[in-house]
Amino acid sequence: MAPQRTAVSVVVPVLNDAAALRELLQTLQAAPFEVIVVDGGSQDGSAVVAKELGAILVRSAASRGGQLDAGVQAAGGDLIWMLHADAQPSDLNIDEIKGMEMALPAWGRFDVHLDDSPSLRTVAASMNLRSALSGICTGDQGIFVHRHLLWAIGGVPRQPLMEDVELSKRLRRLVRPTRAATLLAVSPRRWRSQGIVATIAAMWRLRLRYALGEAPEALYRSYYG
Repeated sequence: MAPQRTAVSVVVPVLNDAAALRELLQTLQAAPFEVIVVDGGSQDGSAVVAKELGAILVRSAASRGGQLDAGVQAAGGDLIWMLHADAQPSDLNIDEIKGMEMALPAWGRFDVHLDDSPSLRTVAASMNLRSALSGICTGDQGIFVHRHLLWAIGGVPRQPLMEDVELSKRLRRLVRPTRAATLLAVSPRRWRSQGIVATIAAMWRLRLRYALGEAPEALYRSYYG
């Protein structure tokens, strides 16, 4: 049976993200969205949280791109909103997604807000400026895309890492991304636990290696050890 058509489907890939996922799903409960959680084999009860809070649960091998694509395949919405588990959408973000005019296929992202500390405000501003100039969006930025555009490029690239960069490159060939008007808050836990300088350096090393043609699978093994 084909999935029921809805206006917006939220797709959330997870791997041992139970605590953050619970907070996200509780925030989305009041929104008129179809919410799909794609679990990559979590051992922390992420799947239990998804079921408990009414999300559609899809199981997939651990691969960010593969999980996103599996979620899109299960989605019934015309607009797909891809969120990381540690995204912290506000009512303003939700209202903006609800009110988006998608008569013409479009895609885009939110500017992010990480923290009020000067260092993380600088990091967020740099991320947002980079995306505005390059048209390359990251998963942290809550990418949204009309399903017709996803069909046109063959769906979300099923690669374990840098799937957001590759997705942006393919979509950018069709139409430039739009920038949402509201800021999307994202948990700064990764930046705090790994260190700002170390995290930035690791991300740029991966981007450079990918730009030079290294396979996403090799990058994944290197990044996750």
